[in-house]
Order: sequence, then structure tokens, then C-alpha cells
Amino acid sequence: MPKQILIIDDEPRNIFALVAVLKARKYGCITASSAEEGLAILRDRQDIGIILMDMMMPEMDGYETIGKIKEDKKLPDIPIIAVTAQAMVGDKEKCLSAGADDYIAKPINVEALVALLNQYLQ
Repeated sequence: MPKQILIIDDEPRNIFALVAVLKARKYGCITASSAEEGLAILRDRQDIGIILMDMMMPEMDGYETIGKIKEDKKLPDIPIIAVTAQAMVGDKEKCLSAGADDYIAKPINVEALVALLNQYLQ
């Protein structure tokens, strides 16, 4: 069974755009509009191959969510790509030090994203 991409983002337009682009390229996508919903999906499903994590969400941001995912021994070690509009000096390092495996800035360069997905979904 092909691995699914879990998109965790509180902004419906971002989810819509990402899903449209990824499905057009034959990727399977599952979406969560909050960190809590994303964590529940990760606990319930075994077919998640990679997570696209919005870093700026209300309630629980991406930094805290990544920490929860990484410290939960019941969850498999799934690669996490931080997706953020924060593209200042040091933001990539902050995401990586929080536990993200990689980083991509918004607006998303689709070809760069596809290259990352292919790298991690091998």
C-alpha cells in the first residue's frame, strides 16, 4: 500500500492548494486542521509515510507538535517536513532543532517539495 502524506495545517486554503498539487502528481494525502487531529491520525493509521507540518498554528504550534511526535515511542519514526512562511535567517535551523527532518518555506516551490517527498518516501 502506498504511503500517505499527512498534511497538518490550520489554514483550509493551504490544505486545499497542497492537496490539489500533490494529488495531481499521484500522491495520496490525508489532512488535519489542527495538531491534535494530526496526532490522532498518526495514532490510528499505519500508512503515513511523511508529515508536512505547518509551524504556525493556534493552540499547539508545529514546534510543540513535532516534539510530541518524536517523544511518543508508540509512533513510528516518520519524517517531518516543516512548512512555514517564516523564512528569516535562523528559521530553518529552529525547525530542524525542534526535530523536523527538513524544511520548506511558503510560498511552496512545488518542484522542491516533490524532490523532498521523493527523497523521504523511497
